[in-house]
Amino acid sequence: MGKQLARKRSRGSRVQQRDAEIIEFKGSKFHHDRNPPPIKALNSTQADYLAALTHSQQIVVLGPAGAGKTWIAATYAADLFRQGRIERIVLTRPNVPCGRSLGFFPGTLQEKFAPWAVPIAEAIKERIGEGAFDVAVKRGDIEMVPFEVMRGRTWKNAFVLLDEAQNTSVMEIKTFLTRIGEDCISVVNGDVSQSDIREASGLRKMIELIRSHGLPVPVIEFTLDDIVRSGLCAMWARAFEGEARM
Repeated sequence: MGKQLARKRSRGSRVQQRDAEIIEFKGSKFHHDRNPPPIKALNSTQADYLAALTHSQQIVVLGPAGAGKTWIAATYAADLFRQGRIERIVLTRPNVPCGRSLGFFPGTLQEKFAPWAVPIAEAIKERIGEGAFDVAVKRGDIEMVPFEVMRGRTWKNAFVLLDEAQNTSVMEIKTFLTRIGEDCISVVNGDVSQSDIREASGLRKMIELIRSHGLPVPVIEFTLDDIVRSGLCAMWARAFEGEARM
């Protein structure tokens, strides 16, 4: 009986040790085990984007789908998190949880929001690993925040990404911008030509304020020539752009 109890205790201690190794992913062991190559700019606009991320606390990034706006932001955020230079990553986008189609999805606001964050989540997983990503989400170190629960929040020591910002209202983007606390990097991504809302776009208002007040927020603008996703993506983006101008 004593030997059986000792074996059980031994097995239990090994399980606890394995759990500790999985959870403690931010130290030097995690860094050496997961050390992906640096992000490489594929064109001059991406190079400007990466330079702005290095030197600015807040950046606006504009342009068509396929230019790398979201991927670069998510990958850069993952690298900062992996290196322990920020404590958390906050992801958001406008109006998703209250949309008509979203109401048919079961679960909490965060669970309903998650499908729209898949491309960002996949980019982060590539840099830190799927296990580390899952643990970070459970801890709240990587958080998806719907606009419905944003009021009253303050983010500190974080990388904050607002995607699809062209679909924010003026009040929504004001709410987002006034949540940013100390030691944050925030990126506002969008394509002002693709706004799906009838009211004034918060992203357009933000750009107007930056330019009229001379605010120290770089605005990086991608064009159709900067699309890197694929030749087909560039072809269709050009075709639709041509139709819009007719």
